[in-house]
Amino acid sequence: MQYIRLGKSGLSIFKVVLGCMGFGDPARGTHQWSLGIEESRPYFKQAIESGITAFDTANMYGLGSSEEITGRLLREFAKRDEVVIATKVYATMGPGPKGGGLSRAAILTQVDESLRRLDTDYIDLYQIHRLDPNVPAEETMEALHDVVKAGKARYIGASSMWTWQFANLQHTADLHGWTRFVSMQDQYNLLQREEEREMLPYCLDQGIGVIPWSPLARGRLTRDPDERTRRSSTDGAEEILYGPTAEADRGIVDAVAAIAAERGVSRAQVALAWVMHQPAVTAPIVGATRPHHLTDAVAATELVLGAEELTRLEEHYTPRPASGF
Repeated sequence: MQYIRLGKSGLSIFKVVLGCMGFGDPARGTHQWSLGIEESRPYFKQAIESGITAFDTANMYGLGSSEEITGRLLREFAKRDEVVIATKVYATMGPGPKGGGLSRAAILTQVDESLRRLDTDYIDLYQIHRLDPNVPAEETMEALHDVVKAGKARYIGASSMWTWQFANLQHTADLHGWTRFVSMQDQYNLLQREEEREMLPYCLDQGIGVIPWSPLARGRLTRDPDERTRRSSTDGAEEILYGPTAEADRGIVDAVAAIAAERGVSRAQVALAWVMHQPAVTAPIVGATRPHHLTDAVAATELVLGAEELTRLEEHYTPRPASGF
């Protein structure tokens, strides 16, 4: 099994993180395609048996139901000290000033709610889901520091934002001797590489682990451009068909398909292997709603792409607006 440290921290994880956004009550929240607990159970069993140790969720996924399912199924299939549970805070979970955002009141309230739903004494990696522009950096970072010092979280991380905003939060922590972020969870895949401009070099320089979300571009890299799925019909995937970068995107998708055919592997393995080849990346976050999704993700850790293949995968990319913030 291939385990790797999350940046400069002492936390080691397998080279794939299981994303748990697809596990939850489809009647709660906005992910109508999510899997309930009975449908989710085989995926957690398969993940544990495959050597996956890190599981990423968020309080907002399924309005808390993803955390509930994640906590329950990890208790069924693993010992607590053998897995890494990551969750996130920011989204509105209820009325009033404590229901969302990154104020001290919200963070201290929401961490307890996440602990309750996960049914655990601590969260391994507690992440801010987005930046809250309405709260001073000092208030957010001190609250996160207090969460760590209280033993409710072991490490803290962040998710998509501009690099200068992330650097400002880190600098604020350094000025006061507070806990620093050890990870950045940002959008990164063959169809969205804008993080290569600043965020990935910054993380590499600072020893911050990168655990990208959407490494398969919501599945667009795994199928023909015109092919639609239940999720893509409601998730904005039509941009690959009609957006200003459509021609370039088709070239990238075609390159993935061609290399997969030549190698005798799935398109997902090729696209994930490319992400894993990037020096700043620790481990991509991979969702699973079919058994082969996990099989492909684990197999991708063993797929070594050659220089010529990497060039073919990258040569069609054209600049585009950053997204997902």
